[in-house]
Amino acid sequence: MTMQINGRPIGLSARPYLIAEMSGNHNKSLERALEIVDAAAECGADAIKLQTYTADTLTLDVDMPGFVIDDEDSLWNGSRLYDLYAEAHTPWEWHAPIMARAKEHGIDCFSSPFDATAVDFLEKLDVPAYKVASFESIDLPLVRRVAQTGKPMIISTGMASVIEIGEALDTARDAGNENVCILKCTSTYPATPANTNIRTIANMRETFGCEVGLSDHTMGCGVAVAATAFGAVLIEKHFTLNRADGGVDSAFSLEPAEFRALREETERAWQSLGQVTYGGTKAESASRQFRRSLYVAEDMAEGETFNETNLRSVRPGFGLPPKHYDVLLGKRVNRALKKGTPVSWDLIA
Repeated sequence: MTMQINGRPIGLSARPYLIAEMSGNHNKSLERALEIVDAAAECGADAIKLQTYTADTLTLDVDMPGFVIDDEDSLWNGSRLYDLYAEAHTPWEWHAPIMARAKEHGIDCFSSPFDATAVDFLEKLDVPAYKVASFESIDLPLVRRVAQTGKPMIISTGMASVIEIGEALDTARDAGNENVCILKCTSTYPATPANTNIRTIANMRETFGCEVGLSDHTMGCGVAVAATAFGAVLIEKHFTLNRADGGVDSAFSLEPAEFRALREETERAWQSLGQVTYGGTKAESASRQFRRSLYVAEDMAEGETFNETNLRSVRPGFGLPPKHYDVLLGKRVNRALKKGTPVSWDLIA
């Protein structure tokens, strides 16, 4: 099932592929956007991701019900959708210089298109992959258009039912694209760990027969590390230079030091997975000597019997295992033994 982006395998055989999502954290500054690319590369990101839309390709410029956010728990309560998207969008003319900066650092740069015109634009820039956002995963014509490019696809599944995920995957596969990774996602901003349900990741892998990652809106890297243990092969986190600078997504974005920790800890988690094994590893072989084993605890004469005083379970581990203690009690030794002699069967009369 392993997929690839720019020749880099995305699967259980490789550490998690890390995407730093810029989104609107450029705060309308190309200079800041380029600094975000620099910081993401320095912190170990494998890719920087953009979003390609305009306010007009996402919504309508109206104040009708539904077009103004009415949710006291939302970061954007009271905002018109049109105004919010106008503020957050990445100008299309910025894409080329941002991608060029990423290339200088040797990291990937691709985007989430939100309509067919965005796909056409990104194809001219020869992006290495595409991300379909959670809210667009039910837009099957868009999924089909992305799949037809033949590029690797990442589909986020926030709010999507099993049927809806299956429809998106079927659409991509019917268009001839099998190079797809789906992402477990909770579409709240920020998300809480308790509402993330990463046990679903292993089930998604089995159910849909493709690679699975995590689009993570929680704070910190704990959820991402745990997701790695459940088989997440790709982690996407929103990224900013400094949350205090503000911005539409800053409240649930990682800062550079946090993203660096994400890189280190997810790699450690991946390295720890290994395989099912019992009985100790090669690396543990030297430690066997520190197990307990049976030793002569007092000088013994030939013919003397083992008792609770002269037979003890101690370290090191060069004698018989302690499980034989009860069997050896009362047994005679066939020679004189010094205190500190490891017990073996050939000492028994």
